[in-house]
Amino acid sequence: MNVKPNTQNANPVDHMRSHYVRPQDLPWEKMRFPGCQTKTLLFDPKSGLATVLIEMEPGATLPDHEHVLIEQTYVLEGSLVDKEGPDTGLEVKAGEFVWRPAGSRHVAWCPNGGRMIAIFQVPNKFFEKDGKVTDAGGKDWQSAWGHVLSN
Repeated sequence: MNVKPNTQNANPVDHMRSHYVRPQDLPWEKMRFPGCQTKTLLFDPKSGLATVLIEMEPGATLPDHEHVLIEQTYVLEGSLVDKEGPDTGLEVKAGEFVWRPAGSRHVAWCPNGGRMIAIFQVPNKFFEKDGKVTDAGGKDWQSAWGHVLSN
């Protein structure tokens, strides 16, 4: 008996498998913010969902930005301090976790350096001095990510 299965709507088996990542084998990618670098562990270019290992040198700052949706951060080493914003002075130390609600805005700083895992539902909005609103890569936020919120 010669049976040919209908595979028109079949997906490759690999899409349902676990995705194993070895962060120690990934290169650090410098961010446009001095003293900050990342290793992307997960990124969905359609939705903006991302899990990122972030390393910040002593004194490095992530400038004025808004968490468009919930952001979660677990500090592995050092600490992360709110330099400006409603929680100014809040220090999250190694072994501690913080999550920030949608719409929260602040400046983050690592006075003594830090390494953390951050989970983003959609990329942050960074507020540039010239009035532009961009993502961490410097792209116009609305044209790059606005569609995510309109769905």
